[in-house]
Amino acid sequence: MNPRLMRRPAVVVLPLSAALALTVVMGTAEAEPARHGSAARVVSTSTLPDIPLAAFSNRLLPGSVDDDRDVDLGGIGSDLYPAERRGEYWTVTDRGPNGQIAIGKDKRRTFPVPGFDPAIVKVRVTGGRIQVLKSLPLTTSSGAPVTGLPNQPGRDEAPYNHDATTPLAYNANGLDTEGLVRDRDGSFWLVDEYGPSLVHVSAKGRVLARHVPRGLALTGADYPVIESLPSIFLKRKINRGFEGLALLPDGDLVMALQSPLLNPDKAAGEDSRTTRLLRFSTRTHRVTAEYAYRFDPVGVVEPGQTKTSELKISSIVALGGDRLLVQERTDKASRVYEVRLRRGADILGSPWDTTASPTLEQLDDEASAAAPVLAKRLVVDLDTVAGVPGKIEGIAVEGSSTLVLLNDNDFGMTDGPEAFDANGRLVDSDVETTLVRVRLPQRLR
Repeated sequence: MNPRLMRRPAVVVLPLSAALALTVVMGTAEAEPARHGSAARVVSTSTLPDIPLAAFSNRLLPGSVDDDRDVDLGGIGSDLYPAERRGEYWTVTDRGPNGQIAIGKDKRRTFPVPGFDPAIVKVRVTGGRIQVLKSLPLTTSSGAPVTGLPNQPGRDEAPYNHDATTPLAYNANGLDTEGLVRDRDGSFWLVDEYGPSLVHVSAKGRVLARHVPRGLALTGADYPVIESLPSIFLKRKINRGFEGLALLPDGDLVMALQSPLLNPDKAAGEDSRTTRLLRFSTRTHRVTAEYAYRFDPVGVVEPGQTKTSELKISSIVALGGDRLLVQERTDKASRVYEVRLRRGADILGSPWDTTASPTLEQLDDEASAAAPVLAKRLVVDLDTVAGVPGKIEGIAVEGSSTLVLLNDNDFGMTDGPEAFDANGRLVDSDVETTLVRVRLPQRLR
């Protein structure tokens, strides 16, 4: 028998009612897409106009970008959070324009505009247009840009210039920003893929603290780095760290790991359908719970797709109480589920929170029922809704039955040497930053 498919001995004995509440009923979510998805419809569509990236960046941090290589502002769809007025939202860029170019057997990560600094961007939707209202560059304690460059040699991908011929310097301050929420005091919380980490940011964009897994040993950062997250998260897959973030009504945060941990090894992580959520107290600044989340088979999320490693969580949204929306996606398809964070499902500090084999990530369909995997209910299959753009990463809820969706257009970049012409200018993908509102046939809250 393959050791990755072994059942793991139960570590906790639960009453039958609790066990049923914690177990995924396999196949239930797969049987419902037509009933839940067919009546959902796009009710509005808006796009971001072209804004040269150098002009945007240099207004925030003069002299930060000397050549934007004809790249426009984009990538603001890494997350979406409602602002004070209806139709206004807080968004966040990712680390900036980046891609991959194969040099022999080596896939090199390129940063064609290395001076770009990730930013929090407030936008307003007016008719078919997304208008930028305010932008906050992310800065260190001394006011320097954090940049989007990788942190640590040997752990993060090595950075290169636009054509992957020249190495760039690492930066301990660099952040690959993804999920975002705004706290009651006006400060922001972000998640980052490098650490992976949870980042507290002031109302003006200054990093107040970065919470990372124990044992990361990140040195040289110009802001406080706190090792407060479980060390098991050191085993995150490169470029698949924390992606989703939600602010619960009680003030706690929930952060979602984009893909399963490489636990205990890469092969187990690539084949796994089980990722993890962390609950964090903003009052005590510590992790208070951890949950196992089970993806549907990849062929259910994207019919025809066979690579399990394509599954990702990009967005989570608090609905109220212990309820969350969780988005499962590939690069071509997306589905939204509802889960409840049951107290008995907490695996923090348990044997499931270790590298002892068989690990949580090694469990197959049958064996996963022995672990406290969160039960889930399909809300909508966005692949069945005409007019929804690809690569949705930002989701918000408006009113009782409307989803607001924002895509990540990757700054108009594609992978490969064809991303830039012979003069080093961007060959734009023509994918626009697009926000759509989707009316659902059922109430969410």
